[in-house]
Amino acid sequence: MSRALIAILRGITPAEAAPVAAALIDAGIDRIEVPLNSPDPLDSIAVMVQSFGQDALIGAGTVLTRQDVAHVAGVGGRLIVSPNFDAEVIAATKAARMQSFPGVLTPSECFAALKAGADGLKIFPSHLMGIDGLKALRAVLPVGTQVYVVGGVGPKNFADWIAASADGFGLGTGIYTPGLSVADVAARAAEIVAAYDEAVA
Repeated sequence: MSRALIAILRGITPAEAAPVAAALIDAGIDRIEVPLNSPDPLDSIAVMVQSFGQDALIGAGTVLTRQDVAHVAGVGGRLIVSPNFDAEVIAATKAARMQSFPGVLTPSECFAALKAGADGLKIFPSHLMGIDGLKALRAVLPVGTQVYVVGGVGPKNFADWIAASADGFGLGTGIYTPGLSVADVAARAAEIVAAYDEAVA
């Protein structure tokens, strides 16, 4: 089962990429993004794709330009996540046959992103919209829209967000920060997966 959880590995290095990805996949998280403001992010993505590209959806976060999309595609990434809505980035992502999850917060941004071809929406920062805001937004979004919430979400409030119609979650510092051991990441991932499974049961 592929869970609707995206691990955001901001700050990861190429040397850590394979062992951390292995720990996440073993724990049950098979969607991984490396933000492009990490050290040598394309190298990290390439390492993960070479090792686990058949087992996981791997790509980049903090993708801001068409050139960024091209670079990620060049190393085999299949997922593009942005902190913002940019129609050109979405178009380039879909032209490269990758999945597009732009960052949005307002109804106007949500509908513009969907019109531009986004595969789903990344509500960011989700604590600004809040659970009541998501409930209100869902009432007008097209049926079937994939909504991921990022920022201020974690095991303690998965159930509340799911009840408000969130489809999935992006998890950053709650799962990885620079300096954490692979064992620490594995333990955090296991806790997150257990909480998610309980929330969706």
